Amino acid sequence: MLNAALIARDHWGALEPRDREELVRVLRKSHGRPGNLTSKERSDLLRIVRLLDPITAGRRLMPFNGGVRGSKRRRP
Repeated sequence: MLNAALIARDHWGALEPRDREELVRVLRKSHGRPGNLTSKERSDLLRIVRLLDPITAGRRLMPFNGGVRGSKRRRP
């Protein structure tokens, strides 16, 4: 659990302070609903999330969750 928090902190810390403030503001305004945002706010949110690099964060977190699951399909 501590490793996951450290990974999240690394990615959060990679953002500029202005982007962090904007992300928090937009998320609070949206209340989890994209329809509560203007199109500019949605595009800003997408830009900031891309800066967080969630794919790399997920890859770094995979070893803590047992990695990728295999297919449930039977092989002949």
